[in-house]
Amino acid sequence: MIYFAGMFTGIIETIGIVRQVIPNGSNRTFWVESAISAEFKADQSVSHSGVCLTIEDIKNNQHRVTAIDETLQKTNLTNWQEGSLINLERSLQLNGRIDGHLVQGHVDSIGICLHKKQKKGSWEFEFSFPKKFAKLVIEKGSVCVNGISLTGFKVKKESFKVAIIPYTFGHTNIKDVSPGDALNLEFDMLGKYIARNIKLNAT
Repeated sequence: MIYFAGMFTGIIETIGIVRQVIPNGSNRTFWVESAISAEFKADQSVSHSGVCLTIEDIKNNQHRVTAIDETLQKTNLTNWQEGSLINLERSLQLNGRIDGHLVQGHVDSIGICLHKKQKKGSWEFEFSFPKKFAKLVIEKGSVCVNGISLTGFKVKKESFKVAIIPYTFGHTNIKDVSPGDALNLEFDMLGKYIARNIKLNAT
């Protein structure tokens, strides 16, 4: 099986459970248990709730990863503790379909859950984000939330909404998200390239 290292689709494979958190200087090491941990290999890139982390070791049904200080500052990993549920996705297979959208596992910002509402057959969430990223969030555009490929709507300068179908709600950690919780956001890669190009051409 050939994987495109460091590239994901936002389609979650399974949920992992943090079993141990080990402070390591300014870094943190995590042992995570999941149904697919035994299939991992050292040096493999795996998305952990939207954060691309390198597999360091595998023991039985658990794997070990380490987040450096910069990653801890830009993501919600500082909130992970024993028992935390983590969305897991292995890198994109070169011969596989892209059912979500292209995701790098490089978190742009932390978002805050503003509202969670159960509707008939689905759930609706609203997330806030720093205003400086407003140009990267468009109506019906793709956005990665905790590693999940979602479509934003009712987009404002500092917030957007998403609708969650029952399958996604039941098979990811989105079901445990409540108002006030911090989530990892990665905005569409194509939008970032376009915004960068426009900025350079304007100077």
